[in-house]
Amino acid sequence: MAAKSYLFVPGNRPERFDKACQAGAGCVILDLEDAVAPSAKLQARQAVRQWLAGDKPVFVRLNGVDSDWFAADLELLDLPGLAGVVLPKAESRAQIEALRSAMKQPLPIVPLIESALGLWHGEQIAGTPGVQRLAFGSVDFQLDLGISGDQEELLFARSQLVLISRVCGLLPPVDGVTVALDDESALRADIARARKLGFGGKLCIHPKQVAPTNAGFSPQAAELAWARQVVAAAGQAQDNAVRLDGKLIDRPIIERAKALIAESESESESESD
Repeated sequence: MAAKSYLFVPGNRPERFDKACQAGAGCVILDLEDAVAPSAKLQARQAVRQWLAGDKPVFVRLNGVDSDWFAADLELLDLPGLAGVVLPKAESRAQIEALRSAMKQPLPIVPLIESALGLWHGEQIAGTPGVQRLAFGSVDFQLDLGISGDQEELLFARSQLVLISRVCGLLPPVDGVTVALDDESALRADIARARKLGFGGKLCIHPKQVAPTNAGFSPQAAELAWARQVVAAAGQAQDNAVRLDGKLIDRPIIERAKALIAESESESESESD
């Protein structure tokens, strides 16, 4: 099942690695980039190297391709326990191919779209072999374009990522972080907006953001009740268009209802395993 929550943990804070793995995130990302000061890059890489083990698979966010630390970061790619790679500031197909060529065994790649050029080349990035899904580096994207605001100001970019992901056959993209750590209402609003736009998950920067994120990207009780009503009504009409609560229910709506039920059942099976 595709991860709904991606939890960052600073690579130079190894005392937090195990706690992060116990937070319930769909994916834990040991961060060598933005969360680590330049003076601590070597320390972080050594900590990640020493901690990685096959029984706790995690992703690692490398430093950018054009950074002074990228080449040394690549030495981590063959270690046990590495489940995938997050590539920051992805801006071209060539960057993804360079990363893949450094892998002895193929690993899923999640490119972070964080700049105008990254979004402009989004389709070629998403279409590069090895890319699992796109993620939105919304804070850096705002900085690059001089955008102030995270709501309608980023609507075009978010919708483009959803569209590109669908066209290229990727999993739905992962939305950017909510920086307000103590504002759960803001977090829930961000999650609801992202899900409505077609995102399939969200980047998290604190363990307390994980549970609301997992819940927010899962079918809600009211949605499931609606879906079951739709499927029951459609069954009686032999899947033809039907009126329900004063609204026309036709094939796209019926398929959406069936997909919600299937998603809920799939999650229930995963939880019982």
